[in-house]
Amino acid sequence: MISAQDLSPAELAALLHFHADAGVDWLLEDTAIDRFAEFAASRTASPAARDARPAQQRENQSSAAANVQGGASRSSQPAPQSAASRAAASMPAPVQANVAMPDEQAIAAARFAAETARSLGELKTALESFNGCNLKNSARHTIFAEGDPSSGIMVIGPMPDADDDREGTPFVGKTGLLLDRMLAAIGLERANLLLTNVVPWRPPGNRPPSTPEMEICRPFIERQVALAEPKVLLLLGNFTARFFFGGTGTIHTLRGQWRDVASGNETVPAIATLHPQELLNAPASKSLAWQDLLAFQSRIRQL
Repeated sequence: MISAQDLSPAELAALLHFHADAGVDWLLEDTAIDRFAEFAASRTASPAARDARPAQQRENQSSAAANVQGGASRSSQPAPQSAASRAAASMPAPVQANVAMPDEQAIAAARFAAETARSLGELKTALESFNGCNLKNSARHTIFAEGDPSSGIMVIGPMPDADDDREGTPFVGKTGLLLDRMLAAIGLERANLLLTNVVPWRPPGNRPPSTPEMEICRPFIERQVALAEPKVLLLLGNFTARFFFGGTGTIHTLRGQWRDVASGNETVPAIATLHPQELLNAPASKSLAWQDLLAFQSRIRQL
């Protein structure tokens, strides 16, 4: 077994990235535990533990059994429970994971839940109680919009990452810090705009959502936009741009162009730019994002 001390910093970083991509977010123990060996040892120790019971206890149990068999005890009261029985009775029933409904039924249920919400607060409650998407079963939190909906400015990302899912807040960690700097560069703060994601639950291992998962989430994000009534949208990343603009283009072909996004009976002007994570992976693209942010700033000043 290779220990962390045997790895170079680069190798250790690559290993941690591999675990993160596989969906491993927390290491609960400092060293690995062989649960199979632990279970085998407990089974081996069980007969010895039974033989080690006090002789008086065994004698009392034998006497009680004889009384029951001989009819000596005719009391109508139930026999006293053992400590193990009392402990088992006091344990809560196991929690079962939500079983997702068929895709078509889930999409219809999501549409109904979203359309019946009359405020962002009601929509958040509806989203948190919705169990028709498999992504919710593996996520820690349901990530909803955060900020000031009255600002008229809405920034939409693709989906929560591991940091967001752990904290229950959109855009935290390194990507959140970079986004804060990007917004500050054009005179904006996250508290003074509405920040949200297309998909409210982190997919396992940060994988892209499937088409059915995306369609199940669509009514909720479209309803968020309709209820918030933004005057302008900033879309972050390839997934978000394709979701609202359609097509199969990349963020480099979709960015920097103002397009209208349908919202109820209205349309909202939107511009796409690179996601902060894409800028962390490719810092050379920051100049492109800066051009998009300046265009976004100019449009805000015209409001």
